[in-house]
Amino acid sequence: MSSASSPVRPVLEDYVAGRLRAERVVEAVAAAYYGGEGGRGTRDGLKALMEIIERAHPGIVELAGTNDKPGFGVRLAERPFPKEFEPALRAAVEVALAGAASVGAQHAAPLRTPNSGFVARLVVAIRRLFSASA
Repeated sequence: MSSASSPVRPVLEDYVAGRLRAERVVEAVAAAYYGGEGGRGTRDGLKALMEIIERAHPGIVELAGTNDKPGFGVRLAERPFPKEFEPALRAAVEVALAGAASVGAQHAAPLRTPNSGFVARLVVAIRRLFSASA
């Protein structure tokens, strides 16, 4: 996940440690997701968190007119985060942090296990054949 080096990572770590409230996480993640902070790939890394935030907190962002190039700006709505979605948010933050720690391992070649050979596949196929006829 690309949020490993982003400004969002310390906020996520503080939230998991219990030093921050969910509203601060929502604010930081939404600002990085919609504002483009953190560089290339951050948006993809924060997508799972934003799905939970948008499900629990619809309308988290408001569009406001500006004189800048796109003609609009993103402003965060200031509302409390629903308590019933906090366990899902915490789980997503923990997964995001764990994914950020193992980002290099996802590109490594998978290890060949002893039971991934021809005989193991044959045994699985025979078991499947007999379990289907039972």
